[in-house]
Amino acid sequence: MKVRLASNSPRRLAMLLPLFPHVEQRAVQGVDETPPNTTVDQQVLDICRRKAAAVARFDHDLTVVADTMLSDPDDHSLSLGKPRDRAHAAAMLHRLSGRMHQVWTATGVHWNDEWRFWVEDAVVSVPDLTEEQFLDLLDSGSWKGKAGAYDLAGPMGAYATLVEGDEATVLGVAGGAMRLLLALAETS
Repeated sequence: MKVRLASNSPRRLAMLLPLFPHVEQRAVQGVDETPPNTTVDQQVLDICRRKAAAVARFDHDLTVVADTMLSDPDDHSLSLGKPRDRAHAAAMLHRLSGRMHQVWTATGVHWNDEWRFWVEDAVVSVPDLTEEQFLDLLDSGSWKGKAGAYDLAGPMGAYATLVEGDEATVLGVAGGAMRLLLALAETS
């Protein structure tokens, strides 16, 4: 089965490679990822649909697009994006420290000539991080390109806890989409 991951995410690629060893990673270009002025679940779905619309050709049996956002722990109608730099990452990590937050992932799968979309959330708890833990997270660089400035499967996994939902959702593929991909991998 020819599979395309239309995302630059190394984490999503790591999730798909065990299922589809020859997955081609080729992100879509020029997609406006500015969130619309809606709820976070609608923001992430809208951006995911924009990515799906930007897939120019379907020369694969299966194509996967996705987007992940965190809800601001102070205002669940606002999303935390990806940090611009180390200082912005530090501010995000401070905001999440000692609190729970929602992670939203939208995933689109193009298979059998149609798109199917999932939007799912999970809840993650981050303990009060010490200054040493903050510095370790920042020095690791694992915040680069990550919504909310962390990767649960990276260094933050030593501190944060998944409270509710699928780990796959936090890592960047909606749980329902991941279950479909697992089923498709078993039949291919």
